[in-house]
Order: sequence, then C-alpha cells, then structure tokens
Amino acid sequence: MSSTNDLFTPDMPHEPLAERLRPATVDEVVGQRHLLAPGKPLALAIASGEMHSMILWGPPGVGKTTLARLLANAFDAEFISLSAVFSGVKDIRAAMDEADRNRMRGRPTLLFVDEVHRFNKAQQDAFLPFVESGLVTFIGATTENPSFEVNAALLSRAQVYVLQALADDDLRQLAGRALSCFPQLAASDDAVNTWVGYADGDARRMLNLIEQSANAARASNRTDIDAAFLQDALSLNARRFDKGGDAFYDQISALHKSVRGSNPDAALYWLTRMLDGGADPRYLARRLVRMAWEDIGLADPRAARMTLDAADTYERLGSPEGELALAQAVIYLAIAPKSNAGYMAYNNARALIGKDKSRPVPEHLRNAPTKLMKQLGYGKLYRYAHDEPDAYAAGETYLPEGLEGTRLYEPTPRGLEAKIAEKLRHLAELDAAWREQNG
Repeated sequence: MSSTNDLFTPDMPHEPLAERLRPATVDEVVGQRHLLAPGKPLALAIASGEMHSMILWGPPGVGKTTLARLLANAFDAEFISLSAVFSGVKDIRAAMDEADRNRMRGRPTLLFVDEVHRFNKAQQDAFLPFVESGLVTFIGATTENPSFEVNAALLSRAQVYVLQALADDDLRQLAGRALSCFPQLAASDDAVNTWVGYADGDARRMLNLIEQSANAARASNRTDIDAAFLQDALSLNARRFDKGGDAFYDQISALHKSVRGSNPDAALYWLTRMLDGGADPRYLARRLVRMAWEDIGLADPRAARMTLDAADTYERLGSPEGELALAQAVIYLAIAPKSNAGYMAYNNARALIGKDKSRPVPEHLRNAPTKLMKQLGYGKLYRYAHDEPDAYAAGETYLPEGLEGTRLYEPTPRGLEAKIAEKLRHLAELDAAWREQNG
C-alpha cells in the first residue's frame, strides 16, 4: 500500500508540473484559438510548411516559448533559444555559428529570443543580416508593445502575432489536466475557481499554484482541497500587474476614460484593481490630480483641490487607510461636471505660439520704470481696470497686434463654466458697446 506521502507524488517528482504539462503538439495547446484554430494565421502557416519570422506579443504565461518550440517541431527545424536577460552579442554569434553548422547539414534553424525587448538597439540589429540571408528564422517573444520596444528594421521583417491571456474556461481545462497528475487529490469547484482567479490568465502561474496546493495537502495529510484550505495554506499574491508594461498603461487608460465618461463604478473598479495589483498609490494620486485639471477643470475647481487633499491624506495615513481618500476622490471626479475647455485652451495657445512669429508686446502694456521708457510711450495709454466701471476696461486689447479677437478658451455650458461663459458674453457686449461709442 502506498504511504500518505506518495499519494500526490507525480511520476517524475523533480520535474515542475508546468514542464510536465507542456504541450507536445500544437493541437494540445490550450487557448490562442484566434491563431491556432483551422483557417487561422498560425494554423495556415504550419499547413503551408513555410517558416517566417515573427514576434509573439502577449502577457506572461500564455505559451509564447511553448508555441515557438512547437513551431520548430512542426517545420522540422533545429531550435536555438536565447534569453535577452542573460545573453549578449557573444551569445548571438555563437548561436549564428550553430545555425551555420545546421545549414551545412541541410537543416533549417529557428532562433527563439525570449524577452527580445530587453536587447538594446545594437543587439537587435545584430540579428538583421542573419534573418535577411535566411540563415535563421527569427521568433521573438515579448510582453511589451513591439511598436515601441522592437527596432523598426527588425519589426519590418517579422509578422506580429498577439497572444491573449487565457480565458477562465481555458484555465479550467488546464486545471483538469493538472489534477490528473495527482489522482488521489480531489479539488472542489471553489478551489478550482480560486486557482483560476489568482492565475489571472497566466497558465504557468496557475500550474505553480496547483503544485503548491498539492504539496500543502500532502504535508497536511489531506486528500481534498477547497477554497478555505487554499486561503490558509497558500500565500495568494495579488493578481498579475505589470508595473512598467502594457497592462499598467492599459489600466491607467481605463481608469482615466472611466472618470472622463462619468462612470463612478468603473472608475472605482479600475482604481481598486490597480491598487490590488501593486500600483504605487502615490502614482495613482498624481494621475487623479491630472484628471481633475484635464477633464474637469473650471467646470468644478473643487475637483483639483479634492485630489490634492486625497494625495496629502494618503501621505499622512499610508496604506491601507489612505487608499480610502483616493477612492472617494475618484468617485468625485467621475460624477463632477466635465470640461476640457481649459486643457484645450492651453493646447491652442501652445499650437499658436509654436507656429507664430515673436510678436512684440503692445506699447500700452509695457512697464515703464525709467524716464526713457516713458518718453518712448511705454504704458502711456494703459487703462487701469479698477478705475473703470465694473472694474473692466471695455474695448481694451491685451493680445499682440495682429491677434486681436483671438479666442483660445471656449467654456462649456456645464458646472461653473456655464457662469464663466455667461460673464464672457457680458464682457463681449461691453466691448461691442464701447467700440460703437468710440468708433
């Protein structure tokens, strides 16, 4: 009879579960059906028998390395793998020498470069002559947007395929395969859902969690696993959050657009999602201040003050208490009246000044601290607004000659800006009346 300690021991106990379950054929790959299903791009490429260089772009744990290996098998090519984290120009040269030997034996070579975005421009350029000569077929894997991280010359020679995070159903299918390696272990539906939730689309992460769970069950002399056991036995870290990559910027974008779209529930969801994933609350506080000025502005000036107060509150309280201030600030921003009029006015001013000549300051607006300046007429015709009716010098001009009447700021009819627009209309009427009276 088997002892309790080998109830959960796989056939090859020293090989990680993720490696044991690595697909042996393309048909065994879980997920990525938009690329691998019949009639889809990679399925058609395999059917053609013609290799081509490509970039596999997607989040961690979605099968980029596995897919590259399977493509090498499908094309009956030698597989050489480099990691941009550990490799340099010397390693690239050694790989090319190996590829040259393969060619002399009549064998094609598929060169796989993991995390290709970590190579600098010179290192990426080093691949170009070998790709162009056909010595190797290049496959690069990256979690970063290749438009920004891969050299244009290399990118132009490779087809970009976008791999997606695994869907929950894909992960459940994979969990079933994993549990077959532990036949004496029973996992409840809520345990599987816990694994799937914390995997967050990452197959490797889920398989590691399942393996850790099996080890914890064995140490506890258990043959069953439920969600309560997982919470007690495992350190369930926050969901995947790439602090410097596309997932980070995508979520910031979602937060900003939810605020702009006046949806407090979505805005609160994305803020909390980012906090849960490990985003720096101070960074999020700065983004909220920016949103207040860009998307609300003078429609509700209190929004800017609230975001600054929330940032200050977080500095005083720290985590986790300080996040409440950020949460309430984001709700306020979402429900506040929206205006980008100030933002657009600033952009209009920058665009005007960027294309315009350097126009002189009108003489009546110039300061005249010396006798000479006064003799030159500086400030002579300036009208002091506080001495005018309603503290407004009707008909006065303040823009340089040639730009009179230019409008950069157009207030919206929302919030405080509705009153600002009303005042500007009144002042325009005073200007028109003054010009009519004074010719």
